[in-house]
Amino acid sequence: MLDVPASTPSAIDSHAHVFSRGLELAAERRYAPAYDAPLGDYLAQLQQHGFSHGVLVQPSFLGTDNGYLLSALRSVPGQLRGVVMLDPQVERETLDEMARLGVRGVRLNLMGQAGLPDLRAAEWRPLLERIGEQGWHLELHRQVADVPALVRALQPFGLDIVVDHFGRPDARLGLDQPGMRELLALGAQGNVWVKVSGIYRLEGSPEQNLAFAREALRGFEEHYGAGRLMWGSDWPHTQHEAALSFAGALEQFAALECSAPLRRALLVETAQALFGF
Repeated sequence: MLDVPASTPSAIDSHAHVFSRGLELAAERRYAPAYDAPLGDYLAQLQQHGFSHGVLVQPSFLGTDNGYLLSALRSVPGQLRGVVMLDPQVERETLDEMARLGVRGVRLNLMGQAGLPDLRAAEWRPLLERIGEQGWHLELHRQVADVPALVRALQPFGLDIVVDHFGRPDARLGLDQPGMRELLALGAQGNVWVKVSGIYRLEGSPEQNLAFAREALRGFEEHYGAGRLMWGSDWPHTQHEAALSFAGALEQFAALECSAPLRRALLVETAQALFGF
């Protein structure tokens, strides 16, 4: 069980997924699960490891059908928040209902796509403006080389932006790989957050991934401050299910050897403020 500091009443997992094999999958997808990850199993993980709250993120293989995620939010009102995937033409009324259920962000998952969307194009304007009207953030999932350009394209909309999984760098290439130094510098903008999650997705060996994550976290703390960094389990660790568990993700987090103030920010304070727990 996670040893939550006595001064804090809870811990928040800022990134997890729930789904079922029986759901209709997106036509374009990189992966399809061969198992279920139901809400009950996720809540059991939270309880077992000392977490009181969590954030459910729409998995890419379900596309913009957020029904399963929204049903989970209805089941435990107040305990969870949601990050959905949306069609650019979504109606404002749909967003209002999602907000009532606990949705606080929209994910733009661009992993596996050959090119980048032109976020300044007219077709994106209604969605991006409505995200801002809701007070939600936009969550970017893309390799680090492309993240700074995406953030720059979003600047005219004044949105809060969350970057997934350290920005999806390659641990083997170090901090000088394309995009990484720019991502660190984006901390000066004040409207960008980073999820310290998915260490096992950093492309290197376990030892390389952990060493890079430690170095990158020091850089993020310096450039962003602890208040814009948060930890997520990435449960159930899609495509890495056989090698990792919630407990294993916590072991990787512990190996980062964070200071007590940084640890409190990563586990509680940042997500509490951003998601409105």
